[in-house]
Amino acid sequence: MARTVLIDSGPLVAALRRRDQHHAWARAQFEAATEPFLTCESVVSECFFLLERARDARASLSALLERGVVHVEFSFSTQRTETLRLVRRYADLPMSFADACLVRMAEQIDDAILVTTDADFRIYRKNSRQIIPVVMPG
Repeated sequence: MARTVLIDSGPLVAALRRRDQHHAWARAQFEAATEPFLTCESVVSECFFLLERARDARASLSALLERGVVHVEFSFSTQRTETLRLVRRYADLPMSFADACLVRMAEQIDDAILVTTDADFRIYRKNSRQIIPVVMPG
């Protein structure tokens, strides 16, 4: 059985920006995928911002969303309390809103694995004590 794969902004941006240090690794993650990647709106927002100067990258991101390769699967309005609990818990890092949404998604989806370039996900825990399985470069 395939695991549910969550994706952070780092791999999305790297896959769409040829000059990114993780470009080849991120492209390989997309090529190996058999199911859509799940993410949250805050990750999509970060990606559009980070890709604003990369030629054609925003159009490519739009295409990934339109084709369902990347699917937004999170509702802050229904997960507000738990998401903000995570932001407060990791205030010393500090945890971004997008990271909090992804951790909350990992809490909700038992078999989730996260594709990321962010080492903070080695520190974050789902359900207070559980390691979040991650796929990272290197």
